[in-house]
Amino acid sequence: MNPAYSKYLLAADLILLIHFLFVAFVVLGFIFIWIGYFTKQKFARNAKFRICHILAMGIVLCESLIGMICPLTEWENNLRVRGGQDQLYETSFMKEWIHKIMFFDFSELTFVIVYALFFALILLTFWVIPLDLRKSSGRPGINK
Repeated sequence: MNPAYSKYLLAADLILLIHFLFVAFVVLGFIFIWIGYFTKQKFARNAKFRICHILAMGIVLCESLIGMICPLTEWENNLRVRGGQDQLYETSFMKEWIHKIMFFDFSELTFVIVYALFFALILLTFWVIPLDLRKSSGRPGINK
């Protein structure tokens, strides 16, 4: 491989890793919220975490509703093409396994429905596990 092209492929792998971490945040965040609820952990009601979590899933849902391809996917694909890859997904360890975990061959409608249902579950979680909106006074253990 030409060293001039390898920087594009490395950048594409980095984008893929960021994309994977985003997906992991959405999916695992939901699981951790419920685990935290049942184990009475404070983070399960943490407003900043929960708002970031629902915004992340909201972005995914909005993209799918308007038929938009995820910008991270487009960026990764463009970098791979600039890196000289003819096929979209030639094998490399990281790329092969992360793509197998994240991408499935289903219709667009299937993804829209799954995203909408998952978003609805997150909204339901806000009702079952309300946010803790109390402001801290700055000292541990004391709330206003």
